[in-house]
Amino acid sequence: MRRSLGTAVLALTVAVTPACSTGDETTPAPEATIAGNGGIGDDGSGDWTAVPPDEAGLDPAVLDAMAAEAAAHDSYCLLVARNGRIAGEWYWNDVSEHTGREVFSVTKSATSLLAGIAADDGAVELDAPAAEWIPQWQGTDSATVTVSDLLGNDSGRYWSMSSDYGELIRAQDRSAYAVGLAQQDPPGTVWAYNNAAIQTLVPLLESASGTPFVEFGRDRLLAPLGMTDSAFGTDASGGGVSFMGLRSTCRDLGRLGELVLQDGVWDGRRIVSEEYLDAATGRASQDLNAAYGYLFWRNAVGPIAGAVSPLSAQQVAGRADAQMAPGRPEDLVWALGLGGQIVQIHAPTNTVVVRIGPPEPGADYDYSATAKVLDAIRN
Repeated sequence: MRRSLGTAVLALTVAVTPACSTGDETTPAPEATIAGNGGIGDDGSGDWTAVPPDEAGLDPAVLDAMAAEAAAHDSYCLLVARNGRIAGEWYWNDVSEHTGREVFSVTKSATSLLAGIAADDGAVELDAPAAEWIPQWQGTDSATVTVSDLLGNDSGRYWSMSSDYGELIRAQDRSAYAVGLAQQDPPGTVWAYNNAAIQTLVPLLESASGTPFVEFGRDRLLAPLGMTDSAFGTDASGGGVSFMGLRSTCRDLGRLGELVLQDGVWDGRRIVSEEYLDAATGRASQDLNAAYGYLFWRNAVGPIAGAVSPLSAQQVAGRADAQMAPGRPEDLVWALGLGGQIVQIHAPTNTVVVRIGPPEPGADYDYSATAKVLDAIRN
């Protein structure tokens, strides 16, 4: 269901100092600024309206507790939006609303939206062999890998820790490295959080669109949403990167979340189809991992695969009745990145929560923290 972004404009700037616990002591967390300036395109300015939490139907005490927890985990920023308005926004560690930070695998979800845009254009068919756009795979064991397999992480393309987190990262041309890897398993038989496989979406989308990946992402996604402080990353060769590398802000990622919440419509303009978003976020893309759509995570109950997926997913991997955030609604959706980079979307409560923080592998700040916004719902 499409949600209204509203028309009111309110500027709100408040300084807060939430408390956090350190050992046996309670000490002040770093001072945060709640900045609020605008509304998403309400007046044509591209600003984003901010309102007090209670005006958004949220309990301020719960949001304060969320902010204190984020501060205790050395976060850069936290943003809570409801009904298209910012209900809470905090910044720490010399970061402002315009300070772009690497958001790691949140980039994957942005890449998913680009694939949906290309599919809507008719440039790509999700069920077609990826080899139609990656000619190097024609006549090889990868000839039957579909675009959908790449988006669902069940492509069977070669994966190992040393490849995905060593050779790929160090490669001068990451796309050439990823395309040149072998087929390890038949498509659809193994699920793996496969950075190299996702990187092959760069040459695929470039071949399909006739546009360099970074330009395609800027022109068809970032610019239309007013994500002016965001940019896709490049490798040493100057080529685009699709599995990581997006630099963004809490506000800009909030816009990305609002686009999903709005069923792909932004300021009256269709950016990506509702049909693609349903495939990407509304159901599992394969039978091996109930928690995974098309480069988006879901809170569905079912089997969860754990091959270098987020920490909590690894902890429940292999169980038939696992859930990413136990006890929370199954229709929670996330874009997730290393170190607790989070965009959480929940359509029934019309909420978006964004957290950006330092890239600490295994950090204990995760989506269970952002899910606490559901405890703040008053009406």
